[in-house]
Amino acid sequence: MFFKLKSYLKFLLKSTNQHGVHSPFVFAFVTKCLYSKRKWRHKKTIKVLLKSIDYFDFRSIKLDDPSLKEIIQHVNPKIMFASNKVDILYTKGLSKKRFDQLLSEQILHNNSMILIDGIHSNQKKEELWEDLIQIPNITVSIDMFHCGALFIRKEQVKEHFTIRI
Repeated sequence: MFFKLKSYLKFLLKSTNQHGVHSPFVFAFVTKCLYSKRKWRHKKTIKVLLKSIDYFDFRSIKLDDPSLKEIIQHVNPKIMFASNKVDILYTKGLSKKRFDQLLSEQILHNNSMILIDGIHSNQKKEELWEDLIQIPNITVSIDMFHCGALFIRKEQVKEHFTIRI
């Protein structure tokens, strides 16, 4: 419990809202997606997932948590649940080795998004998050405390953002 509180206080000191974002891609994502008025009665990570699917018009998703399938289909019936090439990967944890495997198998592609739940829930997950944002293929990383979003965008310079949602 103390770890999470300490982590949250550090997050608050580093975090910003849309006014601290200088990347057009991330500014649009924050203002038009994360801060959109659309409301769902789910935890924050699931709200980010649903808003992101809608905002980017993602067509295929890979889930670590099959219990979310019904929620996602209800909100976005056109989404496909795939194990091959995917637009968005939702996971509760991802190691650098697993990321490299997904990339080498071409499951992830340019413009893929990875949404990781609970990046600050314990020290190990926070360390995994820090390792992931250092990977050269991940060019945009957004720490939202409850979750983290990673983007593979070859056309963008590497940047990390800490955003309050």
